[in-house]
Amino acid sequence: MTAPAPGAVETVFRMESPRIIAAVARIVRDVGIAEEIAQDAFVAALEQWPRTGVPDRPAAWLTAAAKNRAVDLVRRRETYARKLAEVGRELTEESHDPEPSGPGDIDDDLLRLIFTACHPVLSAEARTALTLRLVGGLRTDEIARAFLVPEATVAQRIVRAKRTLATAGVEFEVPYGQVGDPPDEVWGRAARLGSVLDVIYLVFNEGYAATAGDDLLRPALCEDALRLARVLAGLMPKEGEVHGLAALLEIQASRTAARTGPDGRPVLLADQNRSHWDRRLILRGFEALGRAGECGAYGPYALQATIAACHAKAPAYEETDWVTIAALYERLAAVAPSPVVELNRAVAVSMAEGPEAGLALVDELAEERALAGYHLLPSVRGDLLERLGRPDEARAEFERAASLTRNERERELLRERAARAARPERTAPAEPGERAERADGRGASEAR
Repeated sequence: MTAPAPGAVETVFRMESPRIIAAVARIVRDVGIAEEIAQDAFVAALEQWPRTGVPDRPAAWLTAAAKNRAVDLVRRRETYARKLAEVGRELTEESHDPEPSGPGDIDDDLLRLIFTACHPVLSAEARTALTLRLVGGLRTDEIARAFLVPEATVAQRIVRAKRTLATAGVEFEVPYGQVGDPPDEVWGRAARLGSVLDVIYLVFNEGYAATAGDDLLRPALCEDALRLARVLAGLMPKEGEVHGLAALLEIQASRTAARTGPDGRPVLLADQNRSHWDRRLILRGFEALGRAGECGAYGPYALQATIAACHAKAPAYEETDWVTIAALYERLAAVAPSPVVELNRAVAVSMAEGPEAGLALVDELAEERALAGYHLLPSVRGDLLERLGRPDEARAEFERAASLTRNERERELLRERAARAARPERTAPAEPGERAERADGRGASEAR
């Protein structure tokens, strides 16, 4: 064991809390109680690790501590005697869950946790907020930022959601209804699928471009979301949008190694070394997109994946097919209209038709309440003004964007762009979609 560095306990808990909560929820069958028990284990670590040092396997320590507390709780409930026997058998088995052997054999605690948190008894907003809290490990203020709503609103949604699930006695499970099954079984899965896809997408994007903090990326969240998307695609092979989401995440994840420099600073899409893109993930993405097409699906995720595929096909940034991308954004806006999609479309139009056309579209979004305080709006506008030779206005927009973002890496980049706005060195735009989707969960895939 080693002495804990400042913030080490918090870092470990933030990374591992979704798995801990999911593992405990399988025992206590209550996500609210599971979260409390996980936090108790965190408190125990805060008390013990400064004295004993950080364990060699800190995540395993926290999980074991939380499971022990869960077992103690079950023991104290006489009505849970039968479940206690089952728990005892589970704890003696290997900690690694087996891979699912078929669509009706899902043994993935995180996936169970997502489907439970996305139960139809909850509103769409509550489902997504609760799952981002439990599975994504996001704090309440980060979720509020993600949805561009007050923090108090998100806190109320989470508290009410956990209470509703407990009151309704929602089972900790994945519903197994398939197409052709009795209506109530099909409804059980179909009613949650849209929210499940949204949540996996938002978890991925929080990892792809962190809302706040010193790092642009949170790779563990991307990995969890990608793994869950793959599992879900195996579970529901006839659902085109499931494959569309998987395709989108595969292709977006392929850029990870090129999106930051050695010092962790963001690298814009135009400046990325495309030889560092993971061709294996791109191929997987194309295959998943093909399966989505075979299912006849061209919903929001399949369309976004198609946009991402356009970028992946281009040998160089200058060879990107912006005309096709702009047309795809127009289709996306028709299927899933939102100011955020329009912001992404404006960037594509600016590349296909010129910065004047893009700026006209951006200016139409200036009064959108959903984009108030949204740093990517002034960031895009600053870029377009810079390309139009209006450096003073561009500098002001970049400075405003820097004041709005809570991610330190993005703030540094925006301040640098503000400083050199009077002497532009490049003409390629900074795509807005790093977190554009967070305004409504249906954003575009124009990512760095």
